[in-house]
Amino acid sequence: MSNPRLSAETWESLLRAQVTLMRRFERAGDFAPLRAREYDVLFQLSKEPRGALRLWELNERIMLTQPSLSRMIERLESKDLVRRDPAPDDARGLLVRLTPAGAELQRQVGRRHVRSIQRYVGGALDEQQLCTLADLTARLYRAQPSLPD
Repeated sequence: MSNPRLSAETWESLLRAQVTLMRRFERAGDFAPLRAREYDVLFQLSKEPRGALRLWELNERIMLTQPSLSRMIERLESKDLVRRDPAPDDARGLLVRLTPAGAELQRQVGRRHVRSIQRYVGGALDEQQLCTLADLTARLYRAQPSLPD
């Protein structure tokens, strides 16, 4: 088991870096005409090999409450960026998927966002450091299901 103080300081450092970077991305207009969380929804849907996610699956991937996510999906649907379809194996379930307009907007915003990521993250770390950071954060993520609450 690691040192509790070091664990807390590491978490705080990671969180400060994330908050600082998100503020820079937002100031740079990376997500326009969307909000960052709306873009995150489109991005998560774009990565899904099945082409759609159930609402609860999407909720596990982003930081929103279920009611807030439901309202956001309604707003994105009213803008023709996503659509909700009945789940074929569950009469009450819904699948959320990108519309063609949503997929195009995600690609457009994503290209701009990747340029900022390269500038602010890639500009601060060399390739070896990027690989190390990616490995460490992936390990942290993968370990969570096996750690007791």
